[in-house]
Amino acid sequence: MGTRQGSGDRHREEEAMLDLIILSLHFFICFLISIAIWCGPKDVDLHSSSTRTETEPDGLIFIGKEEDIKKSQRITAKINGREIVVFYHEGKFHALDSRCYHEGGPLYCGEIEDINGQACIVCPWHKFKITLETGEGLYEGINPLESSPTPKWQSKGVKQRIHTVTIDNGNVYEETKRQPPFVICLLVF
Repeated sequence: MGTRQGSGDRHREEEAMLDLIILSLHFFICFLISIAIWCGPKDVDLHSSSTRTETEPDGLIFIGKEEDIKKSQRITAKINGREIVVFYHEGKFHALDSRCYHEGGPLYCGEIEDINGQACIVCPWHKFKITLETGEGLYEGINPLESSPTPKWQSKGVKQRIHTVTIDNGNVYEETKRQPPFVICLLVF
């Protein structure tokens, strides 16, 4: 009997060692991916009538002519591998990632609605509402603890990535700030 128990302990130790090796490899692969993302190519690929694709020395990336964007109300651009959409709405420029945080719906195809005084883009796939100003995801819900609950617009606590837009001399620029890589490593046991 003593040998069976000894062999069971050895088997558990081997399994634990194998789990540790797999976990270490997993984190090493995640580290390599983050390095590849961080050091990968940085490109500008504009989807507009403009052929100008230059980055200014101060980190501004040309998106398009102010008048052209005002006429079309929206334009998409690919900046550092990320597609963004720039909206011109009620006298202001707003820029967000062009794909919805929920399931990748094309926000550039969405309609703009006013919700409680906030301009929101409505994702055409699942009708998610995202504020143009802050990227905040909104939903209409009730507080069941209220004596007479009424639906109110509230934050989901999730935000769409927004981008800073700068206007200079009739040109619209995206203000790129280099951010550290963000990699999610999932552990599966």
